[in-house]
Amino acid sequence: MIHENSDGKRSARERLQEQRQREESRAKRKRALIAGAVVVGVLGIAAGVGALVASAGKDEKESAGPLVQPQGAMGKDAVTIPVGKPASKATLSVYEDFRCPGCAQFENAFRDTIHALEAKGQLKTEYHLVTLIDNNLGGTGSLNAANAAACAQDVGKFSAFHDLLYKNQPAETDDAFGKKARLLELARKIPGLDSPAFRTCVNEGTHDSWVKKSNTAFLQNYRSTPTVLLNGDNLYADQANPPTPEKLSKLVIASDKS
Repeated sequence: MIHENSDGKRSARERLQEQRQREESRAKRKRALIAGAVVVGVLGIAAGVGALVASAGKDEKESAGPLVQPQGAMGKDAVTIPVGKPASKATLSVYEDFRCPGCAQFENAFRDTIHALEAKGQLKTEYHLVTLIDNNLGGTGSLNAANAAACAQDVGKFSAFHDLLYKNQPAETDDAFGKKARLLELARKIPGLDSPAFRTCVNEGTHDSWVKKSNTAFLQNYRSTPTVLLNGDNLYADQANPPTPEKLSKLVIASDKS
């Protein structure tokens, strides 16, 4: 009996051991399958991300479209929009973003003085359009507004539309100018600007690539807006002695007499 009992116990142990071996084998196969699935999933995700990146790059490249500069653009790489009489001795170079609050402060404070000096033939202004806020905060308001301003330049209405945009600038975080309908709404306030050709130019982003080129040129030398130079000298270089319309007028008059 003891021998039989011993054999029975051994058989039970053997069966239990065999069962455990089978379970361990199944567990190993399961772990291998899971690991393989994870690897495939990761590779699939990576491939998907790569496809998205490639697609995004392709879309960005395609969305830029051909480079079409606005009528009358001048200067190096033709990224400058001139206002005023070319023969004026003093040149005001303005790098600005239509979404930039500091740019609006400058424009709203200096606008009347600048236009008065331009009208007298003492000052010409060269505008460089920038998309800094789009780059920093996201959105398309800087780009769309700059394109619309370039479209206005095509029909000789840049200065009027430029000023109107700053008078109606939304809060920096409000990408209202990203809506082309808003830009077209403002354009209707300027006599002679709203037309089928202008609307097409705005809606299709005709000058988008040109605006991006202007922004790239800006970033090669500057990092903030507004950047304002009078005959090459930065008006904001001395932070302790900021410019005023009166100071600008005196500097321009002195330049005109030299």
